[in-house]
Amino acid sequence: MMGISLYNEDFFDGVERIADASVDLIIADPPYGLGKDYGNDSDRRYGKDYLAFSRRWIDAILPKLRPSASLYVFLTWQHAPEVFSYLKTRLLMVNEIIWDRRVPSMGGSTRKFSSVHDNIGFFAASRDYYFDLDSVRVPYDIATKKARSRSIFVGRKWLEIGYNPKDLWSVPRLHRQDAEREDHPTQKPLAIVERMLLASSPPGGLVLDPFMGSGTSAAAAAMHERRFVGFELNRDYLAIAKSRVSAARRSQSKRSEQAGSVAGEFRLI
Repeated sequence: MMGISLYNEDFFDGVERIADASVDLIIADPPYGLGKDYGNDSDRRYGKDYLAFSRRWIDAILPKLRPSASLYVFLTWQHAPEVFSYLKTRLLMVNEIIWDRRVPSMGGSTRKFSSVHDNIGFFAASRDYYFDLDSVRVPYDIATKKARSRSIFVGRKWLEIGYNPKDLWSVPRLHRQDAEREDHPTQKPLAIVERMLLASSPPGGLVLDPFMGSGTSAAAAAMHERRFVGFELNRDYLAIAKSRVSAARRSQSKRSEQAGSVAGEFRLI
């Protein structure tokens, strides 16, 4: 059974129900400390208060990781150096990924360069972390394959199935007109979260999201048959997450039926 559990609860209140050394992947998108309106005061932590909050959730979450587990965390440049430095005392840092949000040039600040990226830290519990590169390779286009048609390239695996994604992920932010967009101010694109989930969690593995928001990670888990636990304070966002999971499971079930297999079950809390 593929269990998906969504809790309308503060992560700090519910984390102890998760067994130690049981989680394969954590995808954390905490409040950035920028004063966004999430229907509560969760994004109104600044300076030392924000860093203390970051250390608190990190300390609470790390015992839940398996030895082969990974953690991805979304941050801004304002706090990434300090939070990454703290995580590096507890985990192995694998990559700093830059998410280029593909923001168009439309003015902006006249006293500094416009900020158009998010920082993503990729950390592992040990050097024996799970990583499935083949599941996230980027296919080469026909022109590139043709340019690599010399005999020394023919039959090469990397040419046939694609290249390793780089640490610069150029994925457009979600605009209001995007079909994927929900009523959430900082919703992350599904394409980004899917890459994390496919590369860093085994089929059937357990994914944890302590700050679930609109449920992008939950929908990705449902689509790709991972178990999932997510926490979200805002009831409206939780309702969105439930709806997205239901839609993802229906889509996944149709794909499974077409492939002659039976989709797993899930439960919503």
